Amino acid sequence: MSNQVLNNTGAEVQIKSPVQQPLQGKRFPISQYIAYLFLTVLCVIWIIPVIFGITTSFRSQAEVVSTGFRLLPVNWILDNYVTILNNTSTAPILRWLVNSIFIATTHTALVIVIISITGYGYARMNFKGRDTLFFTLLGISFFPGVVNLIPSYKIIDAFGWVNTAWAMIIPGLAGMGNIFLVRQFMKGIPKDLDESAKVDGAGDFRIYFSVILPLIKPVLIVCGLFSFTGSWNDFLWPVIVYTDVDKMPVTAGLLLLQDIYGNYRLIGQLMGSAILAIIPTLLLFLFAQKYFVQSINLNAGIKG
Repeated sequence: MSNQVLNNTGAEVQIKSPVQQPLQGKRFPISQYIAYLFLTVLCVIWIIPVIFGITTSFRSQAEVVSTGFRLLPVNWILDNYVTILNNTSTAPILRWLVNSIFIATTHTALVIVIISITGYGYARMNFKGRDTLFFTLLGISFFPGVVNLIPSYKIIDAFGWVNTAWAMIIPGLAGMGNIFLVRQFMKGIPKDLDESAKVDGAGDFRIYFSVILPLIKPVLIVCGLFSFTGSWNDFLWPVIVYTDVDKMPVTAGLLLLQDIYGNYRLIGQLMGSAILAIIPTLLLFLFAQKYFVQSINLNAGIKG
């Protein structure tokens, strides 16, 4: 099929239309179906305990004893949550949540400041032994965290930070994993931007604050999400450094709740406490998921 048109000189020119191929059904290899099936099974295995925990928190003690395992309660009640929120002496769940929010927020803010400055030093500044120091610290970071538990506790105890928020905030501020991500992201930023800023008389601090920092917001958001959830979900360390009930975060408090609500008859109150503990991180993900998804390809950097 062709069409005739006139060009600038008035001569007729034939233009051939592209031949349209008939639509063919997409073929999915058997491996893709197997992958979908495998992921579906994993999703079901993961989601059933979550659903059971949520629905159990709305079941009465009598129903838990009489029906045992059941995904949906016969009667939906709020008595478990009323009991949990009214217990302000032996299990102050609201105080624990406030403690965890303060610890995780402060820790995350300090992490973002430290890793951005440290990453700038490793990626943009030249000094003797820079790469050797970086890869040495990166290698040490692969040691199991449990190896540092006793030395870290000794240091925290020496500073008098046991049973304080600083015991949770200070350790892990300069995590090499986050520094590595920031460094690699900065390496994707053209150094011509630095040279142009230096021509205008800018120093390292001005280049970091005015040029680099606005460009690395995506990776800082991702590292911030990782740091907040990591601090919020940390379990072993707060159990070690906290003995004061009023000062511990919610993860350490949940362990204490096993002694209070650990009886099978009170499992609804234990599940309700666990649900309250995951609400802040769930809300954080719902509000920040678009930034996380847009920034997940950190190695892309900025093409110059």
